[in-house]
Amino acid sequence: MLQISYIRENKDKVILALAKKHFDAKPIVEEVIQLDENRRSTQVALDNTLAEANKLSSAIGDLMKNGEKAKAEILKLKTAQLKETSKELSEKLDGFASELTQKMYLLPNLPAAIVPEGKTPEENLNVFQEGTIPVLHEGAQPHWELVKKYDIIDFELGVKITGAGFPVYKGKGAKLQRALISYFLDKNTEAGYQEVQVPHLVNEASGYGTGQLPDKEGQMYHVGIDDLYLIPTAEVPVTNLFRDVIVQENELPILCTGYTPCFRREAGSYGAHVRGLNRLHQFDKVEIVRVEHPDKSYEALENMVEHVKGILQELKLPYRILRLCGGDMSFASALTYDFEVFSTAQERWLEISSVSNFETFQANRLKLRFKGKDGKTQLAHTLNGSSLALPRVLAGIIENYQTPEGIVIPEVLRPYTGFDIIN
Repeated sequence: MLQISYIRENKDKVILALAKKHFDAKPIVEEVIQLDENRRSTQVALDNTLAEANKLSSAIGDLMKNGEKAKAEILKLKTAQLKETSKELSEKLDGFASELTQKMYLLPNLPAAIVPEGKTPEENLNVFQEGTIPVLHEGAQPHWELVKKYDIIDFELGVKITGAGFPVYKGKGAKLQRALISYFLDKNTEAGYQEVQVPHLVNEASGYGTGQLPDKEGQMYHVGIDDLYLIPTAEVPVTNLFRDVIVQENELPILCTGYTPCFRREAGSYGAHVRGLNRLHQFDKVEIVRVEHPDKSYEALENMVEHVKGILQELKLPYRILRLCGGDMSFASALTYDFEVFSTAQERWLEISSVSNFETFQANRLKLRFKGKDGKTQLAHTLNGSSLALPRVLAGIIENYQTPEGIVIPEVLRPYTGFDIIN
């Protein structure tokens, strides 16, 4: 959530910045400023009323001590009127504050200055590319055919149990999946991230805290009877570990990593690009989350990018890094880098990670602050990234490492799998 003081003082700048995200902020910004003015004027009126009531209460005490009961009774009537007025003002203030918060929730985060202009994924900026795209043998197949051939993932069985987008991993496929999870967690903990295991269901406050609600409500699975949400990413529960927390400046940075299954409705997804592992309703992901000092968050973002690069280099997968344009960014992000691996069999790039800086946007919703050396508190910066999302990494490995003899396991994963080929 943006800070109301910033919106009030930089109205035109906010509207212009959000236009880069192709969001028409002007109507909401004007409503927000008006509601804030109403809230502030009501707060002043309430404070004055309460001060007057306290003043009269003190005067009544003095009059009673001096035996001037009649005068005291007159003031008591005035005090009662002031109490009724203060009650009405307090209710009015709560109404303005609640409405203001709900309107504020509708405003996306401001994009950083280096975010490129653009509306579609085709306008994202390719900032780095590495790795050799392998030349596959004649008759090479996409992963949805290979997993059937080697009986390592069963999409039809998942349809029977649940529905489309819920695959069943089998045999060496299940073990390769587990190997990737362990490998990613080991790489993250070696880099200083503390591993955490978190709930896979979150309450509404957690969804609002990281910006999934109200923006992504239609994409989340909701357990209505308990009013809980299945998590779309570990970012939500891991970041909410720090909701309503004040940390000391010397505790920063805070680095966490966690593995969770993730659940997304993916409403409206259809076509060839969603075949197989390309888009699922349930998938596994290892996440990294950082809480940073505002002065160091962009340095931390670059550190996270380098960390993910190191993992892909070890997996020896061809990849590229995109700086997302304004129109392709998430609601909560100030700057995002997407990682994509090249699927040789599909002849297309597959997104496997997003690494983002949210600046104070999530922290303001979470009330996540730190106390500086001067004793003052201020909002921290939060960042997160996939390290990594498994389905498309797995698809990339299956397709790019296929040979006529079988699917070769990347060397770095063999200590985890215990085998070097799927055949």
